[in-house]
Amino acid sequence: MKANISKIKITGKNKILFPESGITKNDLILYYNRITNYILPYLKNRPITMQRFPGGISEKGFFQKHVPDYFPDWITTARIEKVGGWVEHVVCNTKETLLYLVSQGVITFHSPLSTLDHIKFPDKLVFDLDPPKENFKLAIKAAKALHHLLEEELQLKTFVMTSGSKGLHVVTPLLQKDNFDEVHDFAKNISQYICNKYPNDFTTAIRKNKREGKLYVDFLRNSYAQTSVSPFSVRAIENAPVATPISWNELDDKNLNPQLYTIKNIFNRLEKVEDPWKEFTLNAKSIDAAKLKLVTLITN
Repeated sequence: MKANISKIKITGKNKILFPESGITKNDLILYYNRITNYILPYLKNRPITMQRFPGGISEKGFFQKHVPDYFPDWITTARIEKVGGWVEHVVCNTKETLLYLVSQGVITFHSPLSTLDHIKFPDKLVFDLDPPKENFKLAIKAAKALHHLLEEELQLKTFVMTSGSKGLHVVTPLLQKDNFDEVHDFAKNISQYICNKYPNDFTTAIRKNKREGKLYVDFLRNSYAQTSVSPFSVRAIENAPVATPISWNELDDKNLNPQLYTIKNIFNRLEKVEDPWKEFTLNAKSIDAAKLKLVTLITN
């Protein structure tokens, strides 16, 4: 059954979701309506995870993977295997679905690193770089180190975005030929190599009390059923910052910060700047050759 946007019932349009900045549900609806063509390619054919805040961000939100019984039958869903069972996820392929989910209190969209047709084979490699004590310069240093290693040494293409929260994401497009176990091990080895090269700045210590003020090079998202925030998704933080793809040379901009772009200024950027991720899928590669090159770097 096909939905019609005009028939999607949106209640509480004037409800304030971001109390300090006064951003309402209607503001969020208008944003996602306008950003549709940018965000949908990153959600399409993936079982998404919804981060919902029905009462606004002043109240505790929740992550939801399963489809509630009351969702309309025109919402596309997919049954995905999990440990000990299955989960029926929403698949957000259309503007109608996107706006319906926002009307249900979804502020942030998270998606897995694989698509429905090859669910156990990731099409991207992600490093999440959240710096300690809001030391964004450290996140930039980590991103540049990964960029050099992945592109110059391992001949893989890399892309970067502000997370809209605390740091940066460095992402590499992959051909869906290597399974999650293989990609996870590769990502772990990259993380360890970077941390060994810059022992005073970066760490692989998962526990915060073991990091000693260093940035954790987070590779753990590279696992089956794990997710990362979608590009152009709003974060549940005052002023409604947006996870924004940027170019590598923008890391040298002194005004850059992880929450620089919001629902209020993102379209000014998009009118002036060409999408730096437009060739993301065209640059996908297998990790086979890169794994061998990394072993050589580690052993030398």
